[in-house]
Amino acid sequence: MTEMPSPVTSREYPTFVTHLECAYTGERFEADQVHGLSSAGKPIIVKYDLAAIAKSVSKDEIAARSGGFWKYRELLPVRKSASIPALGEVVTPLLSLPSLAGKGGELIIKDEGRLPTGSFKARGLALAVAMAKELGLKRLAMPTNGNAGAAMAAYATRAGLQTTIFCPDDTPEVNVSEIELQGGTVYRVNGLINDCGKIVGEGKEPTGWFDCSTLKEPYRIEGKKTMGLELAEQLGWDVPDVIFYPTGGGTGLIGMWKAFQELEDMGWIGKKRPKMIAVQSTGCAPIVKAYEAGEEHAPLWEGAFTVASGIRVPIAVGDFMILRAVRESGGFAIAVPDEDILKGQEEVARLEGVLLCPEGAATYVAYKQSLAEGRISSSDRAVLFNCATGLKYPMGKVERSLDRHQPIQYDKL
Repeated sequence: MTEMPSPVTSREYPTFVTHLECAYTGERFEADQVHGLSSAGKPIIVKYDLAAIAKSVSKDEIAARSGGFWKYRELLPVRKSASIPALGEVVTPLLSLPSLAGKGGELIIKDEGRLPTGSFKARGLALAVAMAKELGLKRLAMPTNGNAGAAMAAYATRAGLQTTIFCPDDTPEVNVSEIELQGGTVYRVNGLINDCGKIVGEGKEPTGWFDCSTLKEPYRIEGKKTMGLELAEQLGWDVPDVIFYPTGGGTGLIGMWKAFQELEDMGWIGKKRPKMIAVQSTGCAPIVKAYEAGEEHAPLWEGAFTVASGIRVPIAVGDFMILRAVRESGGFAIAVPDEDILKGQEEVARLEGVLLCPEGAATYVAYKQSLAEGRISSSDRAVLFNCATGLKYPMGKVERSLDRHQPIQYDKL
């Protein structure tokens, strides 16, 4: 049972939001107003009175609550319970992979595929939709590689909002179908996600829709940061040594880095930080290229292709935020080949019984590669983020069969 009240018993929560500000220039904006990008064309982030939060609620009180990521309500911007489009959110489990861990270390999967619509996109889009409803917006639009569109369609339908969603024409059919079935109006576009994003941006004025593209509104970060809050709580208000994160737009990596700083400022964790590792495919690795070149921004990656469609993002509006988090943490950015991603997916499934999505499998391959190269220690506690259920992705066809009308040679089975 979710703890969040229904609209019938709606009430307001105390808000600890002080203001919003541009992540690049520090320009300040008032809370409780509709915001897109800053005047510098950069993402806007939410700021809180963290000392007041620490006085108003304890770690034990938070831990005792149900309701999935909504239980961190003091650290979220939503004021009204009636704005919350709850769909049965859960705390996603930590799954140990003992047979695959480095010697003396610990390897853990955080399985985000258990969330509504089967991916971690539920976190960010639930908050974006909740705030859109609270601020009086009626129609939302976004580009997607699949899972984000499904999450927005479901949560917006739950909240009574309209959605128009654009996806590359090679987006898996399961994603396109679930977007449409859950109330979104979806269009296939002959291009990549950045081409879809251009359509969303150009359509704002003639249609009146609000652009919910990655980091082009302030609240998806707040939803994604709950991964960091939840992980710290699950580890006894501690953090791992290393986090491998599949990175396209990078909202989750940015959000977790923000969460850890907020928790330290509240006195709930210490100064220790995990190394944040941005994982991409060699077929689309703009962040890796910028990291290795020592750049703050990552230019458009031409000819992007990867089986891990969720990280096929040729250009990211929050590139500088991803790179700052990686560098400040002492981490790095790494790219792995598609061939290895598919092998890694099979290896984890066959040896540990955990079905990763391709993006999640990329983090496992990156972990192995980083161990082999000495970039992390075999004794590290490492967390890999499996961002979606593997059931949404193609799997190998099984041809093996038996004819029940013929003698069965059981010794051959």
